[in-house]
Amino acid sequence: MFTTRILRWGNSQGLRLSKQILDLADIAVGDDVEVVVGDHQIVVKKRAHPPYVLADLVARIPEGYCPVEADAGPPVGREEW
Repeated sequence: MFTTRILRWGNSQGLRLSKQILDLADIAVGDDVEVVVGDHQIVVKKRAHPPYVLADLVARIPEGYCPVEADAGPPVGREEW
């Protein structure tokens, strides 16, 4: 069991987790995690998969789909095309 402390972090509160704890949980800096709160406890779990995988999104494009150019109208302000 590991013990740490809740500290102020700007206008919020934060919890520091050691590299040893992250290694044991197979979590690295930058990983997406799920936070589950209930029954007077907070559980942090590594997300099973990233929210989007490009190959999965491309596989959902219907066969024969043909993209068309969308007209956004005339330039506004100082934008140029």
